[in-house]
Amino acid sequence: MAKKGNRVQVILECTEQKESGMPGMSRYITTKNKKNTPDRMERKKYNPILKRVTLHREIK
Repeated sequence: MAKKGNRVQVILECTEQKESGMPGMSRYITTKNKKNTPDRMERKKYNPILKRVTLHREIK
């Protein structure tokens, strides 16, 4: 599989659920351009366990 430029796969993990200590984890896989976005990504995504939109941060 050939890489396409500077795009890499990243995992976004829910921050609110991690802090609350609830079991399970809401994670999303997406891609980002490392050249344009060198910092960790943050997006508001739906958390099916908490049943609301929460802040998800890039992990690794």
